[in-house]
Amino acid sequence: MFGKSKEDQDVGSGVQRSTATPGEATSSISSGLSIVGKIVGHGAVTIFGHVEGELQASTVVIAEGAEVEGDIVAEELTISGRVEGTVRANRVKLNSTAVVDGDILHRSLVMEENAQFDGASRRLEDVINTSSRVQTNRHQPQTASIDSKAGANGSQSAI
Repeated sequence: MFGKSKEDQDVGSGVQRSTATPGEATSSISSGLSIVGKIVGHGAVTIFGHVEGELQASTVVIAEGAEVEGDIVAEELTISGRVEGTVRANRVKLNSTAVVDGDILHRSLVMEENAQFDGASRRLEDVINTSSRVQTNRHQPQTASIDSKAGANGSQSAI
């Protein structure tokens, strides 16, 4: 279930090149596994199963057949499965098997032919370093920042 990242991962209808650094592990939620709650990771996360709740990581891959019901915050996001919720990611790729029902806030958005998207798309320069901190903390007033370096350099947004 958990293991080192591979150079190439065959996910859905396309090949996703891992952006994990050497020695950095890729966490995954296996098919047949369902998780309810908030998932926060600082590296890469691949979802093959079902997640109900918020998902935050630097690199997120939603594989074909996987489902996420909730908001996603990532630097880089590739979707081949189904997502219901708001997506906030600097780089978003919807593969041909992707089904997204919700809004996408992004800096870069790529959609393959046959990808399904029902919602609003809005381009922003720095999606995860501005709006996501304000929005992701709205349900839990005293949550810790997902990026421990942000508070040190003073770039954290005020609520």
